[in-house]
Amino acid sequence: MKTIDKIKLSPTSTIKEALQVIDSGAMKIALVLNNEDYLLGSLSDGDIRRGLLNGLSLDDSIESIIFQNPTVCGINDSKEEILKIAVAKKLYCIPIVDENGILVGIEEIDDILKPVSFSNKVVLMAGGLGSRLRPLTDETPKPLLQVGDKPILETIINGFSKYGFTDIVLSVSYKAKMIEDYFGDGSNFGVHIEYVHENKRMGTAGALSLMREKLSEPFFVMNGDLLTNINFQHMLEHHLSNKSVATMGVREYDFQVPYGVVNVEEQNILSIDEKPVQNFFVSGGVYVLSPDVLDVIPDEYYDMPTLFEKLIEGEKKAISFPIKEYWLDIGQMSDFHKANAEYHGIFK
Repeated sequence: MKTIDKIKLSPTSTIKEALQVIDSGAMKIALVLNNEDYLLGSLSDGDIRRGLLNGLSLDDSIESIIFQNPTVCGINDSKEEILKIAVAKKLYCIPIVDENGILVGIEEIDDILKPVSFSNKVVLMAGGLGSRLRPLTDETPKPLLQVGDKPILETIINGFSKYGFTDIVLSVSYKAKMIEDYFGDGSNFGVHIEYVHENKRMGTAGALSLMREKLSEPFFVMNGDLLTNINFQHMLEHHLSNKSVATMGVREYDFQVPYGVVNVEEQNILSIDEKPVQNFFVSGGVYVLSPDVLDVIPDEYYDMPTLFEKLIEGEKKAISFPIKEYWLDIGQMSDFHKANAEYHGIFK
């Protein structure tokens, strides 16, 4: 995404200022924001021309000519979704907003169409036993279980590769040779793959202690049993722009209490909520971490929640990235069947 510093306006900006911004920004558009960077609307040279023809002067405010319903995309929208909207609306660029309508950047369609490549590594945790998926995992490691027309791990690698992240580290243990034989050095899949072997259980964060020398810039960590189509490029940009040391992809999870919940004070019933829905955010099993966090991780079993707790305790900046797109943790047999049923509708 491009930054929006050069194309920002406030509602009190003049038409002359708007023309200067549109001319210098080279995107044929200006974006109008309030003091909290909430997107109020957009402005093109066509909007300005119509305003001048209606009697406005260059010194007048842009307030009356702001286009208040610009087309936007969300921070989780994939390249394909952004392109589809851009083509349908005949747009050259699209503002990107977070779930609160705060502007985080702008995507130029020409840039989306160009191949990109990032040097940031992707660490995929592929060493689990997959005990809850037995007997399927008796002979096959869970990351190689076929969902749709390919192994789970291949779909994950393809997802990162699509966004230009092709430097992959696989942390392996159970039936590691089968995984190495299938993926090799990654060249058949358009990526580069290296392997780290867990000789004992290290947890979702502990295995990172085995690869300190390899991780010199912000990197992804993801469980090898997840299917998701989130925009990994936007997630990295979210991490960097917020100067975070650790970013966790979080998923909204609703739980309905199957009974009427009685609110009691002393012995008096104040109210009854019939089968209320509780709303939570849960870890989505995908993270962006800065190399500094490696100093916190011991050379032993260590889980990702413990790492985040340690960072928060040390007043390090740890933030969330909302996962609004497709996400499925293939933890048990029902998830495996669900993934196979949904795969072609999501990933094809």
